Amino acid sequence: MSPTQHDVGPETVVLGIETSCDETAAAVVLGGRDIISSVVSSQIDMHAEFGGVVPEVASRAHLESMNPVVRKALADAAIEPTRVDAVACTVGPGLIGALLVGVSSAKALSLAWNVPFVGVNHLEAHLYAGFLEDELLEFPLVVLLVSGGHTMIVEMRDHGDYSLLGSTIDDAAGEAFDKVARFLDLGYPGGPAIDRAATQGDPDAIRFPRAMMDDGLNFSFSGLKTSVMNHVRRHPDVDSLDVAASFQQAVVDVLVHKTFRAAREVGATGVVLGGGVAANSLLRSEMTAAGRSAGIRVSLPGREMCTDNAAMIGAAGWHRLRTVGASPLDIGAFPSMPLVTSGGHPDE
Repeated sequence: MSPTQHDVGPETVVLGIETSCDETAAAVVLGGRDIISSVVSSQIDMHAEFGGVVPEVASRAHLESMNPVVRKALADAAIEPTRVDAVACTVGPGLIGALLVGVSSAKALSLAWNVPFVGVNHLEAHLYAGFLEDELLEFPLVVLLVSGGHTMIVEMRDHGDYSLLGSTIDDAAGEAFDKVARFLDLGYPGGPAIDRAATQGDPDAIRFPRAMMDDGLNFSFSGLKTSVMNHVRRHPDVDSLDVAASFQQAVVDVLVHKTFRAAREVGATGVVLGGGVAANSLLRSEMTAAGRSAGIRVSLPGREMCTDNAAMIGAAGWHRLRTVGASPLDIGAFPSMPLVTSGGHPDE
């Protein structure tokens, strides 16, 4: 019998599917925590020549990769489709064409296998990346979700019970990384390129601004990006490695400061990182040091769990199926979907 929200348990197997941007991913997750398999087909090389993700190219690549990726996820998990109890899929936010490929595929599998379909908010899924690798996490938590499209601090009081404490008022941190990397001609994708360059530069060479450092819990990175560009234009002989290191230090200083300020304000027992920028080396080391100093547990998901993946979709889908139940099959895709903070289905 297909599971309902009342009989989802540690033996429930969820197939997660993720196609929100430029990664076609499928994963098999057991009991909302154990990753049995995780497969990601990246399109980085495909988009590198354009210096960014081209939506139409991404959608076509998802169409070509979806079936092989799902087959491999099942094969790696050594299970038959009959063992899958539910199919979870990202329904937003993301690129509309890319999302529709995943949603259509997940619904088709749900119907073919006669199992529940669970629509998952991509942002909510990032909150669960830490739970996949750290069994000691306890609520309440503060999660810093930092990626190419989002920078936010979320209080996580329980599964499905969140509050947005702060977010960017302009550029996301990952967006700033991409733009600065492109300006400095460091390569694509920008986040890893800045990370690599910064290891060879002096983070104290240039004192870039730390916008809104002590002003609430919101972020602003647009001015920092502009400051970097203006500095390079005024000093054309400046070492790009020093610029990268100094820029990265400024971003990390603000992210760490505000995250721990939020943790103290809400009395969080732990701090968790999520999103692509959470793979940044400096951010990880300084978060760890700040947690040690503050006496607050810091959970750093493995780098493969920071970037877009389907394991976090499967985990979030398991919790949503347990607490809310299956999603209706007429649910659509929502490219600008906000973080759902009050339970219910993602389209409510």
